[in-house]
Amino acid sequence: MAFWSSMVLIVLAMLSTVLTTPSTAEERRRSDLEFHKWYVHIVNNLSQGKLLTAHCKSKDDDLGIHQIPVGDEQNWSFRQNFFETTLFWCSLAKDNVHADFDVFWDDDNFHYRCSFKDCIWVAKDDGIYLKNLPEGFDEYRHGWKQ
Repeated sequence: MAFWSSMVLIVLAMLSTVLTTPSTAEERRRSDLEFHKWYVHIVNNLSQGKLLTAHCKSKDDDLGIHQIPVGDEQNWSFRQNFFETTLFWCSLAKDNVHADFDVFWDDDNFHYRCSFKDCIWVAKDDGIYLKNLPEGFDEYRHGWKQ
């Protein structure tokens, strides 16, 4: 009887492993990212020593208002929630203009641009750019509004 109980446990353990192991490359990549640490950077690349004001938040976290000098950045790290619905957004301001936009969301194309780790947003005189790390250039994403 003990033999059959052991065999049943072994078979159940094997089935559990097979059923929970991701089978495709995409599923494995997604599984690896589930509790992966992400970093968001807000970089001030404005000219003439202009301060950048940043106020970033998520549904659960208000990161506060930060004055970022030229050449400096605000950054934070986090892990996506279980349902992969983590969303962060920011309001950036300089002089008398501002930009309000999402800085992190769950999307494979967006994650690719961040090299699946670092989402780097750069404030420039003509607007806000996202560094496309794998391709090696800054993508214009948002203009300044009055």
